[in-house]
Amino acid sequence: MFCNLKKFTNWEYWPSFMFYIPVVPYALYLAVKSRSFGFFSAVNPAIKGSGNGLESKYDTVLLVPKKYSPKTIFIKKGMKTADITFKISSQNISFPLIIKPDIGFRGLLVKKINSEKELSQYIQKYNSINLIVQEFINLKEECGIFYYRIPKENKGTITSITLKKYLTVNGDGESTLLELIRNDKRAKIYIKLISELNKDKLHTIPFKNEEIILNIIGNHSKGTQFINGNHLINPELTTILDKLNKNIKGWYYGRVDIKYNSFEELLKGENFKIIEINGIISEPTHIYDPSKGSYLDALKTIKNHWKIIYKIGVHNKKLNNVNFTNLSYLINLYFGYKKYLKRIKKLNTT
Repeated sequence: MFCNLKKFTNWEYWPSFMFYIPVVPYALYLAVKSRSFGFFSAVNPAIKGSGNGLESKYDTVLLVPKKYSPKTIFIKKGMKTADITFKISSQNISFPLIIKPDIGFRGLLVKKINSEKELSQYIQKYNSINLIVQEFINLKEECGIFYYRIPKENKGTITSITLKKYLTVNGDGESTLLELIRNDKRAKIYIKLISELNKDKLHTIPFKNEEIILNIIGNHSKGTQFINGNHLINPELTTILDKLNKNIKGWYYGRVDIKYNSFEELLKGENFKIIEINGIISEPTHIYDPSKGSYLDALKTIKNHWKIIYKIGVHNKKLNNVNFTNLSYLINLYFGYKKYLKRIKKLNTT
């Protein structure tokens, strides 16, 4: 009861449509201004649909220079576990590893796999959809950096940095892990999820001041806290993103999710991996830090990013002859998105 009330009263936990429906009138204005409902489709020619959410994660990982991307393999739906295991070993990917849908949203079905047994159980349950397997990147920090560059301009802009704090509890030397979860104001909101993830150690008693990481998937819906890190935006980091952008022809707008060891190393362009690269559907996720802004601030930020989408789309159409998609395509896209999302959610609850 408390958890449901917390999610209702704190806008950080509100459903995504609450952040987009209020901005629809502005998006319609931009559509009229551009004379196309598909003005956003020309933003990222390198990514299918400019990154509308139905693009292949495997294909987008391939856009990232190899030195910055994790080892990743594509698992076609229906593939047998033995063939998958062979494919994983042939790429020298060891346990633990990360597995997730090739087309996915908000961390649904993303899981850290620790053994062949867990892998087999996951495959048996979810082999009706395409999947990808990635090596687990054991770097302690994670952030999301939102970047864009206007076509023909040499330098881009970072609009958002989100530092990610994995869901943790600290031991007191007396309470079981389950008791610590129940008494933690954030952890208890996700108690069903993290109890399942930590079911083998719920009744253990962590040492005093021992930090227990409950989930290493850096997604807000999985309990990860999003912290506004915009104070860290600086020319050095922008230069690193500029170099990355120049190496990905046809990507102008979106968020890169990065794992790194320290921010000092990241600023030097050292010791980091890009877990995902996202397009127009991605968000400047610093808006979900309620300590640094309000719900209205979040809406204003989303509106400003729609303005950037419009500007890049129009530029790409004029400069690079990238066409806008028509209304019928967008309608089919919407229903395709809803159908696939329903399927993923159904798999998640079975």
